[in-house]
Amino acid sequence: MAPKTFILVLSCDDKPGIVAAVTTELAALGANIAASNQFWDTKTNSFFMRIAFQVAASVQANDVERALRPAVERFQMRTALADATVKPKILVLVSRFDHALLHLLYQIRVGWLNAEVVAIVSNHEDSRRTAEAEGLSYHCWPVSKENKAEQEERLLRLVQETGADLVILARYMQVFSDNLSKRLYGKAINIHHSFLPSFKGAKPYHQAHERGVKLIGATAHYVTPDLDEGPIIEQETERVSHALTAEDFVATGRDIESRVLARAVKLHLERRVMLNGHKTVVFS
Repeated sequence: MAPKTFILVLSCDDKPGIVAAVTTELAALGANIAASNQFWDTKTNSFFMRIAFQVAASVQANDVERALRPAVERFQMRTALADATVKPKILVLVSRFDHALLHLLYQIRVGWLNAEVVAIVSNHEDSRRTAEAEGLSYHCWPVSKENKAEQEERLLRLVQETGADLVILARYMQVFSDNLSKRLYGKAINIHHSFLPSFKGAKPYHQAHERGVKLIGATAHYVTPDLDEGPIIEQETERVSHALTAEDFVATGRDIESRVLARAVKLHLERRVMLNGHKTVVFS
């Protein structure tokens, strides 16, 4: 049988011997290390590590956890272990603009993103045909001030029922309540435009065009109660000029948003992103 691949991520206070303790226990299991990344945040004295390794097909996750327990207890590590052969489950939220959703579905179809879409949720009917074409469950749940709490509870139930590992806001134009943001902390990724100066409200690209913006960008981040201020995972910018129309700005923005969100999702699903307070550690 083919060997099994696991990904281990850990964090703890930095001390001598952490890497040696982990790799020694893995070697005793007969593990072959495929990739290893580590980072020491000197300001907080926090140590972060991601290590991918192969073991015999007969080795189970609890075998690995049992072998690592002495090191975990010695250094008081926070750890997470994932079987890389299991496809993570994602739940995608979308409103009317579907460019980011379509890009995610394409990257899954061609195998660049290793994930299973368990459902698409929207507050509009616009993407139902897309979901049907992909054979995906589609839930249209309009949101208003009166039913917002009820719809958020429905969303949480769907996350639990489907076993979704990640919730993706692919241009979902609804703001999560503080309660929902906290309950999905570290498990929900949002994408939004990035401008200097910041443009809020409707038609941000048109506002940027009117102000003569020279850079268009997008930011993918974890959802928190602070709107659009969660820990950043990925960003990108592209130069624009006065010769472009507002519609050109919109088209450029769509492309950047789609790429940045897909890269952020890939980084998260491959366990390359670790929360570090209000920031992230992202291993390439």
